[in-house]
Amino acid sequence: QVQLVESGGGLVQAGDSLRLSCAASGRTRSDYGMGWFRQAPGKEREFVALITWRHDTTYLGDSVKGRFTISGDNRKNMVFLQMNMLKPEDTAVYYCATYSSGLYSYSGNYRYWGQGTQVTVSS
Repeated sequence: QVQLVESGGGLVQAGDSLRLSCAASGRTRSDYGMGWFRQAPGKEREFVALITWRHDTTYLGDSVKGRFTISGDNRKNMVFLQMNMLKPEDTAVYYCATYSSGLYSYSGNYRYWGQGTQVTVSS
């Protein structure tokens, strides 16, 4: 079975930093990368970041570009999200997922998902 587990969330103040981690286990050979989405209560799921293994390319959502950085370890099927200069609007549940193909910002192109980790940023 494929399992993804996120960690590193918590409660911080605006301007603080957090580093999220995600580890994937199981059969993930068919996936081409790993990424992050986030979802706040009552809001649409939003693309955050993606790293592709084949060319080691990264993609960031417009709302986090310049503040967040994604990195990963292909051999270990792990991905990290370094979040700096956090804002209250970053408050959400953050999910990691395995990327298959197609438009990187479309959640339907991600095959397996973790349970999510809560990030709360106070003003």
